[in-house]
Amino acid sequence: MILKIFRFDADAGKRVTKYDSDFIMSRIVQTEKASYIGCMHLKSGGVVGYHQAVIPQLLLVVDGEGVVRGQENSWVQVRTGEAVFWERDEWHETKTKKGLTAIVIESETLTPEDFMPVKYSHHLR
Repeated sequence: MILKIFRFDADAGKRVTKYDSDFIMSRIVQTEKASYIGCMHLKSGGVVGYHQAVIPQLLLVVDGEGVVRGQENSWVQVRTGEAVFWERDEWHETKTKKGLTAIVIESETLTPEDFMPVKYSHHLR
């Protein structure tokens, strides 16, 4: 399995000017099957305990910072504008000292590498 951290900050997006618009759009994912989308709020000292992903999931940090790990005990820092992808059955954990808010997308057909640049990738044994 591979722990992947993606970027969806403004620098990873593209300027949209169509229809007299002026904004940056950072595409995240497109799914062909049902998707479950939620917002996770971790207060200072919050933890999402070590568990296996039931289906592929993408955690998009929209505020705050924390650390994540996959199957190895190697912690990687994540912050606003970054997304973490875990494959089905991958063991993982998230925790924060200061607080973290994230959008979580779960779907059988997640392929974030089709839309977001990879910031960090670590092959797990």
